[in-house]
Amino acid sequence: MFILQLIVLLWAIACGFWTFPALAQTGYPPHTTYSNAQIVGKDFSGQDLQRAEFATANLELTNFAKADLRGAVFSTARFVQANLHGANLSDAMMDQVRFEGTDLSDAILDSTILLRSVFRDVNITGADFTNAILDGAQARELCQQAAGVNSQTGVATRDSLNCR
Repeated sequence: MFILQLIVLLWAIACGFWTFPALAQTGYPPHTTYSNAQIVGKDFSGQDLQRAEFATANLELTNFAKADLRGAVFSTARFVQANLHGANLSDAMMDQVRFEGTDLSDAILDSTILLRSVFRDVNITGADFTNAILDGAQARELCQQAAGVNSQTGVATRDSLNCR
């Protein structure tokens, strides 16, 4: 468990989500934050939300289609009937997230941390999970329905999940 926590901390430092207070940079605008929010039915489609924070947010019926969510933080968030079709979630922190009836088709999840996330009734057709950090059980479960090729990266979903 300690090694996993250390990996997550090092990833957060490398991506700029956490820094030592004495080394904090100034002059940059604050990150957009929706942490702990009840965001039901909001339309974020096509928006640039790089490094935005949605930790512990309820994102029921929320539309993130084709949104740029690179480096965003969704730790312990809840996506119910949400639309992430074609969204770029590269380098996002999505640990312990609940995906229920969520559309992840054609999404890019390159190098995304998805540890201990739950996938129920999700559409992952064409999703690119290249270098994503998943639990073994998650990957096996997703491989059962993996199909399609990502239209943006050209990577097959099955290949990105290392399905056999």
